[in-house]
Amino acid sequence: MKKKRVIAVPVKEKEDLKLDSEIRQYFNFLRLDKGSSQHTLHSYQFDLAKYRAFLVNQNIIASKKVTEEHLSGFLKDLVQKRLSPRSVARILSAVRGFHRFLVGEGLGDNDPTENIDTPKRSKTLPGVLSVAEVDAILKQPDTRKPLGVRDRAMLEVLYATGVRVSELTNLKQSNLMFDSELILVFGKGSKERLVPIGPSAIDWVTTYQREVRIQLAKAGRSQDVVFLNFRGGKLSRAAIRDMVVKYARAAGIKKEIHPHTFRHSFATHLLEGGADLRAVQEMLGHVDIATTQIYTHIDREYLKEAHRTFHPRA
Repeated sequence: MKKKRVIAVPVKEKEDLKLDSEIRQYFNFLRLDKGSSQHTLHSYQFDLAKYRAFLVNQNIIASKKVTEEHLSGFLKDLVQKRLSPRSVARILSAVRGFHRFLVGEGLGDNDPTENIDTPKRSKTLPGVLSVAEVDAILKQPDTRKPLGVRDRAMLEVLYATGVRVSELTNLKQSNLMFDSELILVFGKGSKERLVPIGPSAIDWVTTYQREVRIQLAKAGRSQDVVFLNFRGGKLSRAAIRDMVVKYARAAGIKKEIHPHTFRHSFATHLLEGGADLRAVQEMLGHVDIATTQIYTHIDREYLKEAHRTFHPRA
């Protein structure tokens, strides 16, 4: 009778599961206790995957063995890979949250990120469209076709309200308060705010609802979502991004464009027109007014450019 062969499992493989188990517990906490959105969870998964790969490469297979030196080495590795300060800061935030969770749950003895400074993020000015460029993009959808009407309505809403893409995709018909020229928006952290919407956007959305949405809607699939894809479901962020890029190129605009560009343009054009900073902060849904103040820098750049262009001694 043959002797039964026993396969020994390497110690490292057993210990690897320890780190993976801790990461899974953290994501359960984010999903169940904090109620984090799918977008947040995907971002954290992407960032912590980098951290895990670095630790395993350093033969660190349990969180308790992580030191400040390891954290510093991880950040240095990210910088060497040419990640921007903004990206490094975001990844560090995910790692910091992970270690704080472990300490809070008694799964870790100390927080190795405690004395690690967040990289300083450069205040790069976001790309902004001129009023003429916005107008050119808005005119690109072929409104003789149903999906052209839908696309025109979406572009109008993006520029009229400055909403984020996720806020646009989740917009419900019950959130439209057109009699008061307002929409109810659910932003980050499910915080709600009322945002004004102008007559042009109202007209196009109303036309879309009356003539197009009724054709796209599918029972049990469409729910109350305003903007639908051709299958009757909610549009994805990628679909809206592709749509914006397509119409920007059709309008002959060469600069890099994405849906958030409409949000930047919305804020900048309001401030250039004399809107109060606090009012713009409220419309954008910024918790900290410092986030909104970057648009005043854009306004200053616009003024300086006008001075350089038109002043005889500039």
